[in-house]
Amino acid sequence: MNRKQRERLKQQEPVSLTITGLTHDGRGVAHYQDKVVFVEGALTGESVDAKITLVRSKYSEADTVTVHEASPLRVTPPCPHFGVCGGCSLQHIEPSAQIQLKQTVLSEQFKQFAHLQPQTWLPPLTAQQHAGYRRKARLGVRFVIKKDSLLVGFREKGSNYLAELTQCAVLDPRLGQAIMPLRALINGLTAKEDIPQVEVAAGDDRVALIFRHMSPLTDTDQQALIDFCQQRDWQCYLQPQGYDTVHRVYPPIGEDRLHYSLPDFGLTMRFYPLDFTQVNAAINQQMVKLAVDLLDPQPHERILDLFCGLGNFTLPLATRAQQVIGVEGDAAMVERGYENAQYNQLTNVSFYAQDLTADFSHQPWAKEGFDALLIDPPRSGALEVVKYLPNFGAKRIVYVSCNPATLARDAAELAKAGYTLVSAGVMDMFTHTAHVESIALFVKA
Repeated sequence: MNRKQRERLKQQEPVSLTITGLTHDGRGVAHYQDKVVFVEGALTGESVDAKITLVRSKYSEADTVTVHEASPLRVTPPCPHFGVCGGCSLQHIEPSAQIQLKQTVLSEQFKQFAHLQPQTWLPPLTAQQHAGYRRKARLGVRFVIKKDSLLVGFREKGSNYLAELTQCAVLDPRLGQAIMPLRALINGLTAKEDIPQVEVAAGDDRVALIFRHMSPLTDTDQQALIDFCQQRDWQCYLQPQGYDTVHRVYPPIGEDRLHYSLPDFGLTMRFYPLDFTQVNAAINQQMVKLAVDLLDPQPHERILDLFCGLGNFTLPLATRAQQVIGVEGDAAMVERGYENAQYNQLTNVSFYAQDLTADFSHQPWAKEGFDALLIDPPRSGALEVVKYLPNFGAKRIVYVSCNPATLARDAAELAKAGYTLVSAGVMDMFTHTAHVESIALFVKA
């Protein structure tokens, strides 16, 4: 749409719509003037007034203004900024209905891309805590000169502007309740216009903040950041340029790792604040146990863990199996995996750095047979790897996925290779968002 069309839509009155269904991302589906309308903030069965925000040849988009007949699944969003902040989009839906929507998405993706359904649907993994679960995030920072105001948080829905947040109900409370103190801290710096973001990471024990700054900080500014973290017993890092310039300034000495626990296996995992870790600690504990139980490693078996990261699955598997091999594309994560194995006194695990999107058939570890495989790829999936998996001769494969579409695509390839989709289910890793985390077990016929 051009500018005139957008301005014309702003002047139009809301339209009355009846919601007949939901999209995969949780938007209501309605029809208006012989066209499908995707309605933000509306639920199946509701009658709403909605403002049309976008018009295309085959569909339109709209935002809910008034709900006249509310669905029984509608709840009061836990965050006062819901609807403005683009950080999460499903807070108006009862949590059990959110997870049911995600299981429907997974089922439909299996049907569409793989023409498969699991023999058994696993009960969804959920946690009692539906708020305050997110332990990692990148917070944007922007000083708005016209308003003489500094903002910290996430972008507005459908916009590049930052939402004016005072708190975040989804972030770990240590972080979510620190939005206003962070705004005051950065607003008091001489370099406030040169700090574009703050990366936050929380472990079981401590929180770390990484301040990106585009110009050198004065001693006074740096000390203000240190004092802020010291008062809370948090770690303070500075990032003057790329990730390789990140360095800790507080505490000046001592342990520079955060920790999270996997109590079912008696493990403590150590990680650097910028390392990839699962954002939801409670669901991660359940997910790791479920993955290991599904794979069912035996004391005499050799297990391969692909896209292993810092060993989130590798080390728990090593407590059950004879030997576990972890393979990861990031050499720093391989180093972290060895650190965690040593820290937890596990000697039957080895890690290798390898780009798993490239040919790895020449690697010595790839020429060895394995009894079972675990794979936890990025959103793009693991099509190249999946085509090679039959060469390992594994009897069982557990696939952990953050994208049901690529999981379904890869499941079709595994089916061609003679693997049966035995069970699958969803996990509520990202409550209040449309992101779908899932797990599937494949067994060689």
